[in-house]
Amino acid sequence: MGIKRYKASSDSTISNAYDATLTSRATGSNMGASDIVEVFSVYGQVSSSSGLSAELARGIVKFPIADMITDRATSALPASGNVNFFLRMYNAPHSQELPRNFDIVMHAVTTDWEEGEGLDMEGYTDSGSVNWITAKSASSGVTMWTTNGGDYDAHFKSSFTASFKNGDEDIEVDVSSLVEQWMNSSGNILGSKSNYGLILKLTDTAEAASQSYYTKKFFGRDSEFFYRRPIIEARWDSSLKDDRGRFYTSSSLATAADNLNTVYLYNWVRGRLSNIPDVGTGSIYLRTYTTLTGSELITTTPSDPVTGSHVSKGIYKAQFALNTTSSTVYDRWFSSGLSTCYHTGTISTIPTIARSAAPTFQYAAACTNLKSIYSNTETARLNFFIREKNWSPTIYSKAVASIDSTAISSGSYRIYRVADGLETISLGTGSTLHTRLSYDCSGSYADLDMSMFESGYSYIIQLSYYNEDLLDWVELSEEFKFRVEE
Repeated sequence: MGIKRYKASSDSTISNAYDATLTSRATGSNMGASDIVEVFSVYGQVSSSSGLSAELARGIVKFPIADMITDRATSALPASGNVNFFLRMYNAPHSQELPRNFDIVMHAVTTDWEEGEGLDMEGYTDSGSVNWITAKSASSGVTMWTTNGGDYDAHFKSSFTASFKNGDEDIEVDVSSLVEQWMNSSGNILGSKSNYGLILKLTDTAEAASQSYYTKKFFGRDSEFFYRRPIIEARWDSSLKDDRGRFYTSSSLATAADNLNTVYLYNWVRGRLSNIPDVGTGSIYLRTYTTLTGSELITTTPSDPVTGSHVSKGIYKAQFALNTTSSTVYDRWFSSGLSTCYHTGTISTIPTIARSAAPTFQYAAACTNLKSIYSNTETARLNFFIREKNWSPTIYSKAVASIDSTAISSGSYRIYRVADGLETISLGTGSTLHTRLSYDCSGSYADLDMSMFESGYSYIIQLSYYNEDLLDWVELSEEFKFRVEE
């Protein structure tokens, strides 16, 4: 699946607000163990000889970038440029005044800091680092912020903005440019940046304004609510669209791009995917024939032989168009120079036809290998059998027929929790298409990392597809329930 979630490793709130006496600012207060991260500006609560001033609070949060680097090294994360990273922080409802029509800006922190163990966000009685003045206290000494209130980089590639109209919205912002700097990814033109996290604050204008923005609260990493803790969510389109089961022959009715089909070769060796030794991650070559022995060659477009490429460990693909009247063709995969044939496969072709009336697409689905319970440590592949609802075989020609699964190229899914209807994975309809279903000749499938789900609950997965006529997503009526346990 094209989703991985990285939960915050540290967070806190730093503030220069007045303490309970309203005579001294609690700039040494620490709130690192609180389950809330808070951002506010309170103007004019206390008057001094210098006049009225603002009391400020800023959030600070850090994520396990080392885990992301490890995942990329093991191909669990795609290379830079093929994945987007989203900061997600969730509104914490409260009974205090909620500001409206404001922005929160997020900047990369430039000084290392430690979380601390303070809890008191009311009287500011807990002291320690991190706080308004001190970033870190260690055996080697105390690290002070260069500027009170936190050190940060306001460069546009290290800064982001979230807007709040009603005040109770969540944060969901693409922070890919900064994450790639933290990871010091290959080819990253922005260079590297030390991972000291993000600071969340009101804009400079709002903090200096003669009005209050009190108070915006987010759930912190210590929250009891599993799905409300701060995360960076990696999203990418991980789907494999293997047209072997829906291979359309070339037609003047379709564009050159629509005439192209993609087929895959999966090299399974003793139960695991492995690269072909003589190919590795290099090119592989494909030719198509009308006979199994390879005696009658079919010319492919754009070239013959077709140059295929490495997709991931043990998986190769080739893309081509085929102009033939044969209902069955055979694809043969070769080494460089066509000296060695690694595999011969079978492709059933489908002609492209025009219609006198617009078709109505309605589908029925079943999950053929669904288990009732999954462990939160496993990644499960769910196989879906999808067919047209009004499928009707010609009974006079064949009384018993196996129904072919229909591969829907736009198939996607969402998942919600049964107990309260909370959507735990939303339908990926944006540019990343991170919930798109894969498909091959046996049908559609999705790989689910069960560690993303809170244990002890049941969940429902629902399928959808994009209807080009309606220009909208259509949800299938079937629901597939499973439970996640430790």
